[in-house]
Amino acid sequence: MAPDTAPRPHAVPGTPVARALLTVTGADRPGVTAELFGALAVDASGRPRVEVLDVEQVVVHGHLVLGVVVGAPDGQVGRADEDGLLGHLAEVAHRVGSAVGVQVHVESATEPVAPAVPAGRLHHVIVLGRPVPPEAVAGAARAIAGIGGNIDAIRRLSDQPVTSFELTVSGAEATALRTALAAVASATGADIAVEQVGLARRSKRLIVLDVDSTLVRGEVIDELAARAGRAAEVARITAAAMNGELDFAESLQQRVAVLAGLPVEVLDEVREHLVLTPGARTLIRTLQRLGFRCGIVSGGFTQITGPLADSLGLDFAAANTLEVADGRLTGGLVGEIVDRPGKARALARFAAEYGIPMEQTVAVGDGANDLDMLNAAGLGIAFNAKPFVREQAHTALNQPYLDAVLQVLGFTRDELLDEG
Repeated sequence: MAPDTAPRPHAVPGTPVARALLTVTGADRPGVTAELFGALAVDASGRPRVEVLDVEQVVVHGHLVLGVVVGAPDGQVGRADEDGLLGHLAEVAHRVGSAVGVQVHVESATEPVAPAVPAGRLHHVIVLGRPVPPEAVAGAARAIAGIGGNIDAIRRLSDQPVTSFELTVSGAEATALRTALAAVASATGADIAVEQVGLARRSKRLIVLDVDSTLVRGEVIDELAARAGRAAEVARITAAAMNGELDFAESLQQRVAVLAGLPVEVLDEVREHLVLTPGARTLIRTLQRLGFRCGIVSGGFTQITGPLADSLGLDFAAANTLEVADGRLTGGLVGEIVDRPGKARALARFAAEYGIPMEQTVAVGDGANDLDMLNAAGLGIAFNAKPFVREQAHTALNQPYLDAVLQVLGFTRDELLDEG
């Protein structure tokens, strides 16, 4: 049939245009969507009876919910046209329901044509937990509504090792959204991250990870200090530095000084006993498969991070270097100190080396010395971080699994399994 090229009249602004909503529910099975749209396509004379204006479909545990908004063709307006449209769709609903065993509900969706009202930038709100408590979802929904936002869609990103849901939110400003949802996260124990919708989210191409208490469990300097019999003293200094109470470079020099005289072999012992954070290998392997450049930027020591980076197949690494003389640690450092600003410089250097804009980078860390790096990256994630750090990072994760970062980046578990 030749296409209809005749000009179509436009509805007068403010005049109701005849339209309707069909809601299909029932057990999901092949052919439901085809049956519905086949019935909507033409009438007995072969002419189109409706125009499809909007479609949304979701399947939840095998149960289908399909919504279709249709309008009368040729700009038909007025009550008579709406009655005719609803009558036609009632016949369609009966025919489709009988054919494929679903329920099809028809209702009017007629509304005046009005200029579109800008809804503000869209944001993704990711809610994560083990499990996600209902009060976290309820609290997030109330907080979003309280600042004038609206939840346009919800989808599940993962069911293990953590459960996560992504809410698409319109009409809310980013800062207000993060502030409101931070209170919900604190009250419910769930993690709630906010990211702006857009290509930038899926365009990330480089990730840097802090090492101590991020990529690996514990602090290497504390393990070395234990072998020098100074564990408690160094642990106190480490905690103060990570909480932002001490200058990192100064605290590092104090801690390294107590290692003087240790045989260099203790570095091998500590390295062999490193325990990766659960999900670390999954995160790195997945991002590498997706084309990411992956590396570490650490306030720790190259004698530890170098072999670790090699074993994980990382693209780059930056850390401090312990001075060694006559087979023993001297208690000093050699070369530039990788401190809080040094970590941010390292991130920028590696991004430039691979030709990746800073807005396409991700940084993950837990301590105050990570803050410059977290804020310089396109996305900075505070991972099981100190409160001082969580409050200043772009987003925070308090789950024990490092691969939860993948859900913050918007990847679903099903997508990742499909790529495996």
